[in-house]
Amino acid sequence: MRKLWRDAWPHAVLVLASVFALYPVLWVVKIALSGSQQLDSSASPIPHVFSLANFTMVATQVDGAGHWLFGRQLFNSLAVAIATTVVGLLLACTAAYAFSRFRFPGREAGLASLLLTQVFPGIVMMIPLYLILKSVHLLNSLTGLVVVYASTSVPFSTWMLKGYFDTIPKEMEESAYVDGASRWTTFLRVVLPLARPALVVTALFSFMTAWNEFILAATLLNDQTLFTLPVALQRYVGEFQTDWGSFAAGAIFTSIPVMILFYALQKHLVGGLTAGSVKG
Repeated sequence: MRKLWRDAWPHAVLVLASVFALYPVLWVVKIALSGSQQLDSSASPIPHVFSLANFTMVATQVDGAGHWLFGRQLFNSLAVAIATTVVGLLLACTAAYAFSRFRFPGREAGLASLLLTQVFPGIVMMIPLYLILKSVHLLNSLTGLVVVYASTSVPFSTWMLKGYFDTIPKEMEESAYVDGASRWTTFLRVVLPLARPALVVTALFSFMTAWNEFILAATLLNDQTLFTLPVALQRYVGEFQTDWGSFAAGAIFTSIPVMILFYALQKHLVGGLTAGSVKG
């Protein structure tokens, strides 16, 4: 009995933790499947009536010109998130490698400055960012939003990749130099493949930051055809009335790409969090 209890109580704790984590999600699914716009405050996560009306309403929404609005906003979110990930990762990789391998004047001050930017929330930079984008004519554009998102994700990504690059033995790069490889070739063929788990985690962070961000997107964009999905969701929350069914259905639509990405990258995520850079 003692052994049975010792084996059973961790599973019981995990089951309770899973129920605690999944209950809010099931409650949102219940509201989305209820078919109405009213907020059902009952504790049961099972809807009384099953209907896909809310999903259909959100997915088939069109603008004043008759264009598919939801599809355009989904494309906007994907384009902004992917572009932010690519741009931010390119800048962070080269910057992190330079901070990890080179010793130059201002290195410590540069690292401290990057870390200092993480102290202030993004809302503090709202007015300067707005004025800068307005001066370069990138206000109310997806390009301007990508520039803002990429610039805010680079400091954290640089610090994260720099720490991982520090764990890669320099002897591997020196062996490549002996074989005639240039520093750029060594960076691309030796360092980056070894840092793949860290690259995946960093890319996922950048993607999710751009995908879920609302305040900057709502401030910098005023054309509904340029809205990202979080901004589009806010439109269901009115001053006097909230369409809870459509809001819940839109929230589920918004979370699906992130869930797919997590599922596809779970192997690399575990490797990035638990494994070192060198195996063998």
